[in-house]
Amino acid sequence: MAYNFDEIIERRGTGCVKWDESASEDVIPLWVADMDFAVAPAIQEAVRKRAEHPVFGYTYVQEDYYAAVISWFLRRHQWKIKREWMLYTIGVVPAMSVAIKALTMPGERVLILSPDYNCFFSSVKNNGCEVAESVLQFTNGKRFEIDWQDFKTQCADEKTTVFLLCNPHNPTGRVWSREELRRMSDICKKHQVRIVSDEIHCELVMPGNTFVPMGTVDADAVILNSPSKSFNIAGLMMANIICGDAATRRRLDRAININEVCDVNPFAPEAVKAAYNDSEDWIDALNLYLWDNYKALCDFCGRHLPLWKVMPMEGTYLAWVDVSSCSNNVAAYCDHLLQEAKVWFNPGTMYGPKSGEGYLRINLACPRSVLMEALKRTENVYRK
Repeated sequence: MAYNFDEIIERRGTGCVKWDESASEDVIPLWVADMDFAVAPAIQEAVRKRAEHPVFGYTYVQEDYYAAVISWFLRRHQWKIKREWMLYTIGVVPAMSVAIKALTMPGERVLILSPDYNCFFSSVKNNGCEVAESVLQFTNGKRFEIDWQDFKTQCADEKTTVFLLCNPHNPTGRVWSREELRRMSDICKKHQVRIVSDEIHCELVMPGNTFVPMGTVDADAVILNSPSKSFNIAGLMMANIICGDAATRRRLDRAININEVCDVNPFAPEAVKAAYNDSEDWIDALNLYLWDNYKALCDFCGRHLPLWKVMPMEGTYLAWVDVSSCSNNVAAYCDHLLQEAKVWFNPGTMYGPKSGEGYLRINLACPRSVLMEALKRTENVYRK
């Protein structure tokens, strides 16, 4: 089936965070990780069918939900998940807070690979822990890599008890290899550091790259996952926590109930089943479209924004761009582009005050005509 990702869908006036949060109707928002594409037809139909029933009460998650998740990860990623490993909750960020609450004591350190998703910082701090940053290195002008000596040193600190991984990595776009994941796991096991892996972007992988679930490398790792980003259903609020260790699951289940994030809405399970059972061709088509958007960004910057250096994007739909040649204060630079070009980018400092300086993040999950208009506006300001 052919899907029209070029379709312009008006989202203003719908209570949309991405489009309605701006005070100006002229702004093109390329910031928050939210796609402007219609969801897969099977998901639309599943939600429509459920809405035909006139009662939207408390929801019991049935066995066909678990079967859909298990089948998807087995055929798509060769990861054999057992039913008893799964706990559901309302989102990956709540799941992250659940995992930190379950596996740490206040005052302990949680290690991240910086720059990193901004909610990593807030979730760790909100649970009374300290953030330990191992800064990624851009090596050989090709890709971001882990500083393994620093990673070992951070894990060896007796206060470090959890490593919070982003796989694929937001915002740098890295898709970690099996060798890298195994090395992370080996170091963490040596120092009794538990791994929590946020894999919300796992279906958003660009051609030539392969996503490897951490759960296929470390059966004791805590995996946080959801089709919310990849299938554009974040507003329906549902995610899974997957862990093979029974003792850890008991702690996780307790934390889910302590945080009161155990009840999902009646539409979410139906959408998840439709995504995993009936929308595989949609995600494949989406990834090709996103890759073409990325190539269009690289081409435009090469010809019209030569001081912007677009980093390699192996996964996600979030381009990481080095703009340090244009400004030594990226937050001010992004604000300038918002005011003058009416284009909203995220400053890299959101993802690490030091490691993200000099970078901005661009959401490419929009019709190509919207992306090109935003880039043309940016060029006009750039040339001034």
